[in-house]
Amino acid sequence: MKIEARLFEVLAVFFILMGVIYAVCTYYYRTGVEWTGVTCMFFAGGLALIAGTYFRFVARRVEIRPEDYDDAEIEDGAGELGFFSPHSYWPIAIAAGASLFAIGFATGNFWFSITMVAVILAAVAGLVFEYHVGPEKH
Repeated sequence: MKIEARLFEVLAVFFILMGVIYAVCTYYYRTGVEWTGVTCMFFAGGLALIAGTYFRFVARRVEIRPEDYDDAEIEDGAGELGFFSPHSYWPIAIAAGASLFAIGFATGNFWFSITMVAVILAAVAGLVFEYHVGPEKH
């Protein structure tokens, strides 16, 4: 996971540098700094730094993967990759709730949007606890 951490850390540095360059360029070529773009650049750098920090933190606790070796072969990554739910309908419910939330928010139906937030939270809870209740429980 060190590769992923390095990638996001480089992206964070890139976005922060581009934010500074964007601020300087808009200051001299416009009437003032264009704060929306500068803020977005710095927030993008911050989000990339959060992801990079998380991957760096996890990389210290996870055993080395074949992707981390320079001389790894394809066969080194063979085997079971993990468990993926074959029949979950919760992601569809989350997507439907998110899209209806966006429609309600865009049209000014804030009570509808608040209701959709509750639907999204319920669907996320259903997804998280899908294999802790019911016949699949071990």
